[in-house]
Amino acid sequence: MYVVVTGAAGFIGSNIVRGLNARGETDVIAVDNLTRGDKFRNLVDCRIADYIDKDEFLGRLADGDLDDDIAAIFHEGACSDTTAADGRYVMRNNYRYSVALLEHCQNNDIRFLYASSAAVYGAGNVFREDGAHDAPLNVYGYSKSLFDAYVRRALPDRTAQIAGFRYFNVYGPRERHKGRMASVVCHFFDEYRRDGRVSLFAGSGGYANGEQRRDFVHVDDVVAVNLDFYDHAERSGIFNLGTGDAATFNAVAQATINACRRFDGQPRRTLAELVEDGTIAYVPMPEVLRGKYQNFTQADMTRLREAGYAAPMLGVDDGVTRYVESLISASAPDS
Repeated sequence: MYVVVTGAAGFIGSNIVRGLNARGETDVIAVDNLTRGDKFRNLVDCRIADYIDKDEFLGRLADGDLDDDIAAIFHEGACSDTTAADGRYVMRNNYRYSVALLEHCQNNDIRFLYASSAAVYGAGNVFREDGAHDAPLNVYGYSKSLFDAYVRRALPDRTAQIAGFRYFNVYGPRERHKGRMASVVCHFFDEYRRDGRVSLFAGSGGYANGEQRRDFVHVDDVVAVNLDFYDHAERSGIFNLGTGDAATFNAVAQATINACRRFDGQPRRTLAELVEDGTIAYVPMPEVLRGKYQNFTQADMTRLREAGYAAPMLGVDDGVTRYVESLISASAPDS
């Protein structure tokens, strides 16, 4: 039996493939859209049984080519650009494609684990997995919220596991291809190594400079949760996946800089010191983000913990340090 990972060449998808490989599972079908060919690099060190284009995959399912061959689908593929203006594309790619996969899984007793997003909460300030708290600020968040609503209607009559994870701000290895949509940790690292400084947004939404707060979660924890649910087919529902602790952008920038400094044999510096000498600077919020920016997110982890996932999550200092070490290693001349 195969395990399918959609978005397999992407950030979270490729990390899930690697997580499966680490458990000795290589009967993996990678599904993605390689129109942007550079994403292939995320699969180079992965062991897979086959690669199928995302549009071809739906056709093959409809034709019955893979009947009785699939045990589970990790559906990580999506247009994740929160500033995407083509709503028709986003809805077709994120909503309709997901509905088609879920219906096939339910008709064929296939476990379905999928990526939702904390973008569904948008301007809200209550982060519980209840549609009443959804307030998306963009069509990406709306596409995820709409599919979660579809899932809620399907859950009572499900024939196989359906588990959705509302990812908060995920960071970690294999996100380079995302460009401007990569995590702030990746951008902070690049800027600091290039310019010796890091730029953060000035105050907004009642928060002081750099004090906007997000729930930053390392991709290793995201993979661990997905695989834990894969091991427990009795668990279904929609779950927040963050750390449960919001960190300021100042704290993330400081952790990134200090991780780089440690690698260079330099001592840690306080936030006040970094701001005073201009190593951390503040820039105005871009016009395109005004009114569409989440100034605060923090996952309510109650439902995930009650479902049985008990492992601790990496905090910002440990998680950012781990990621920075991998970024430095990847950029080494002999890597």
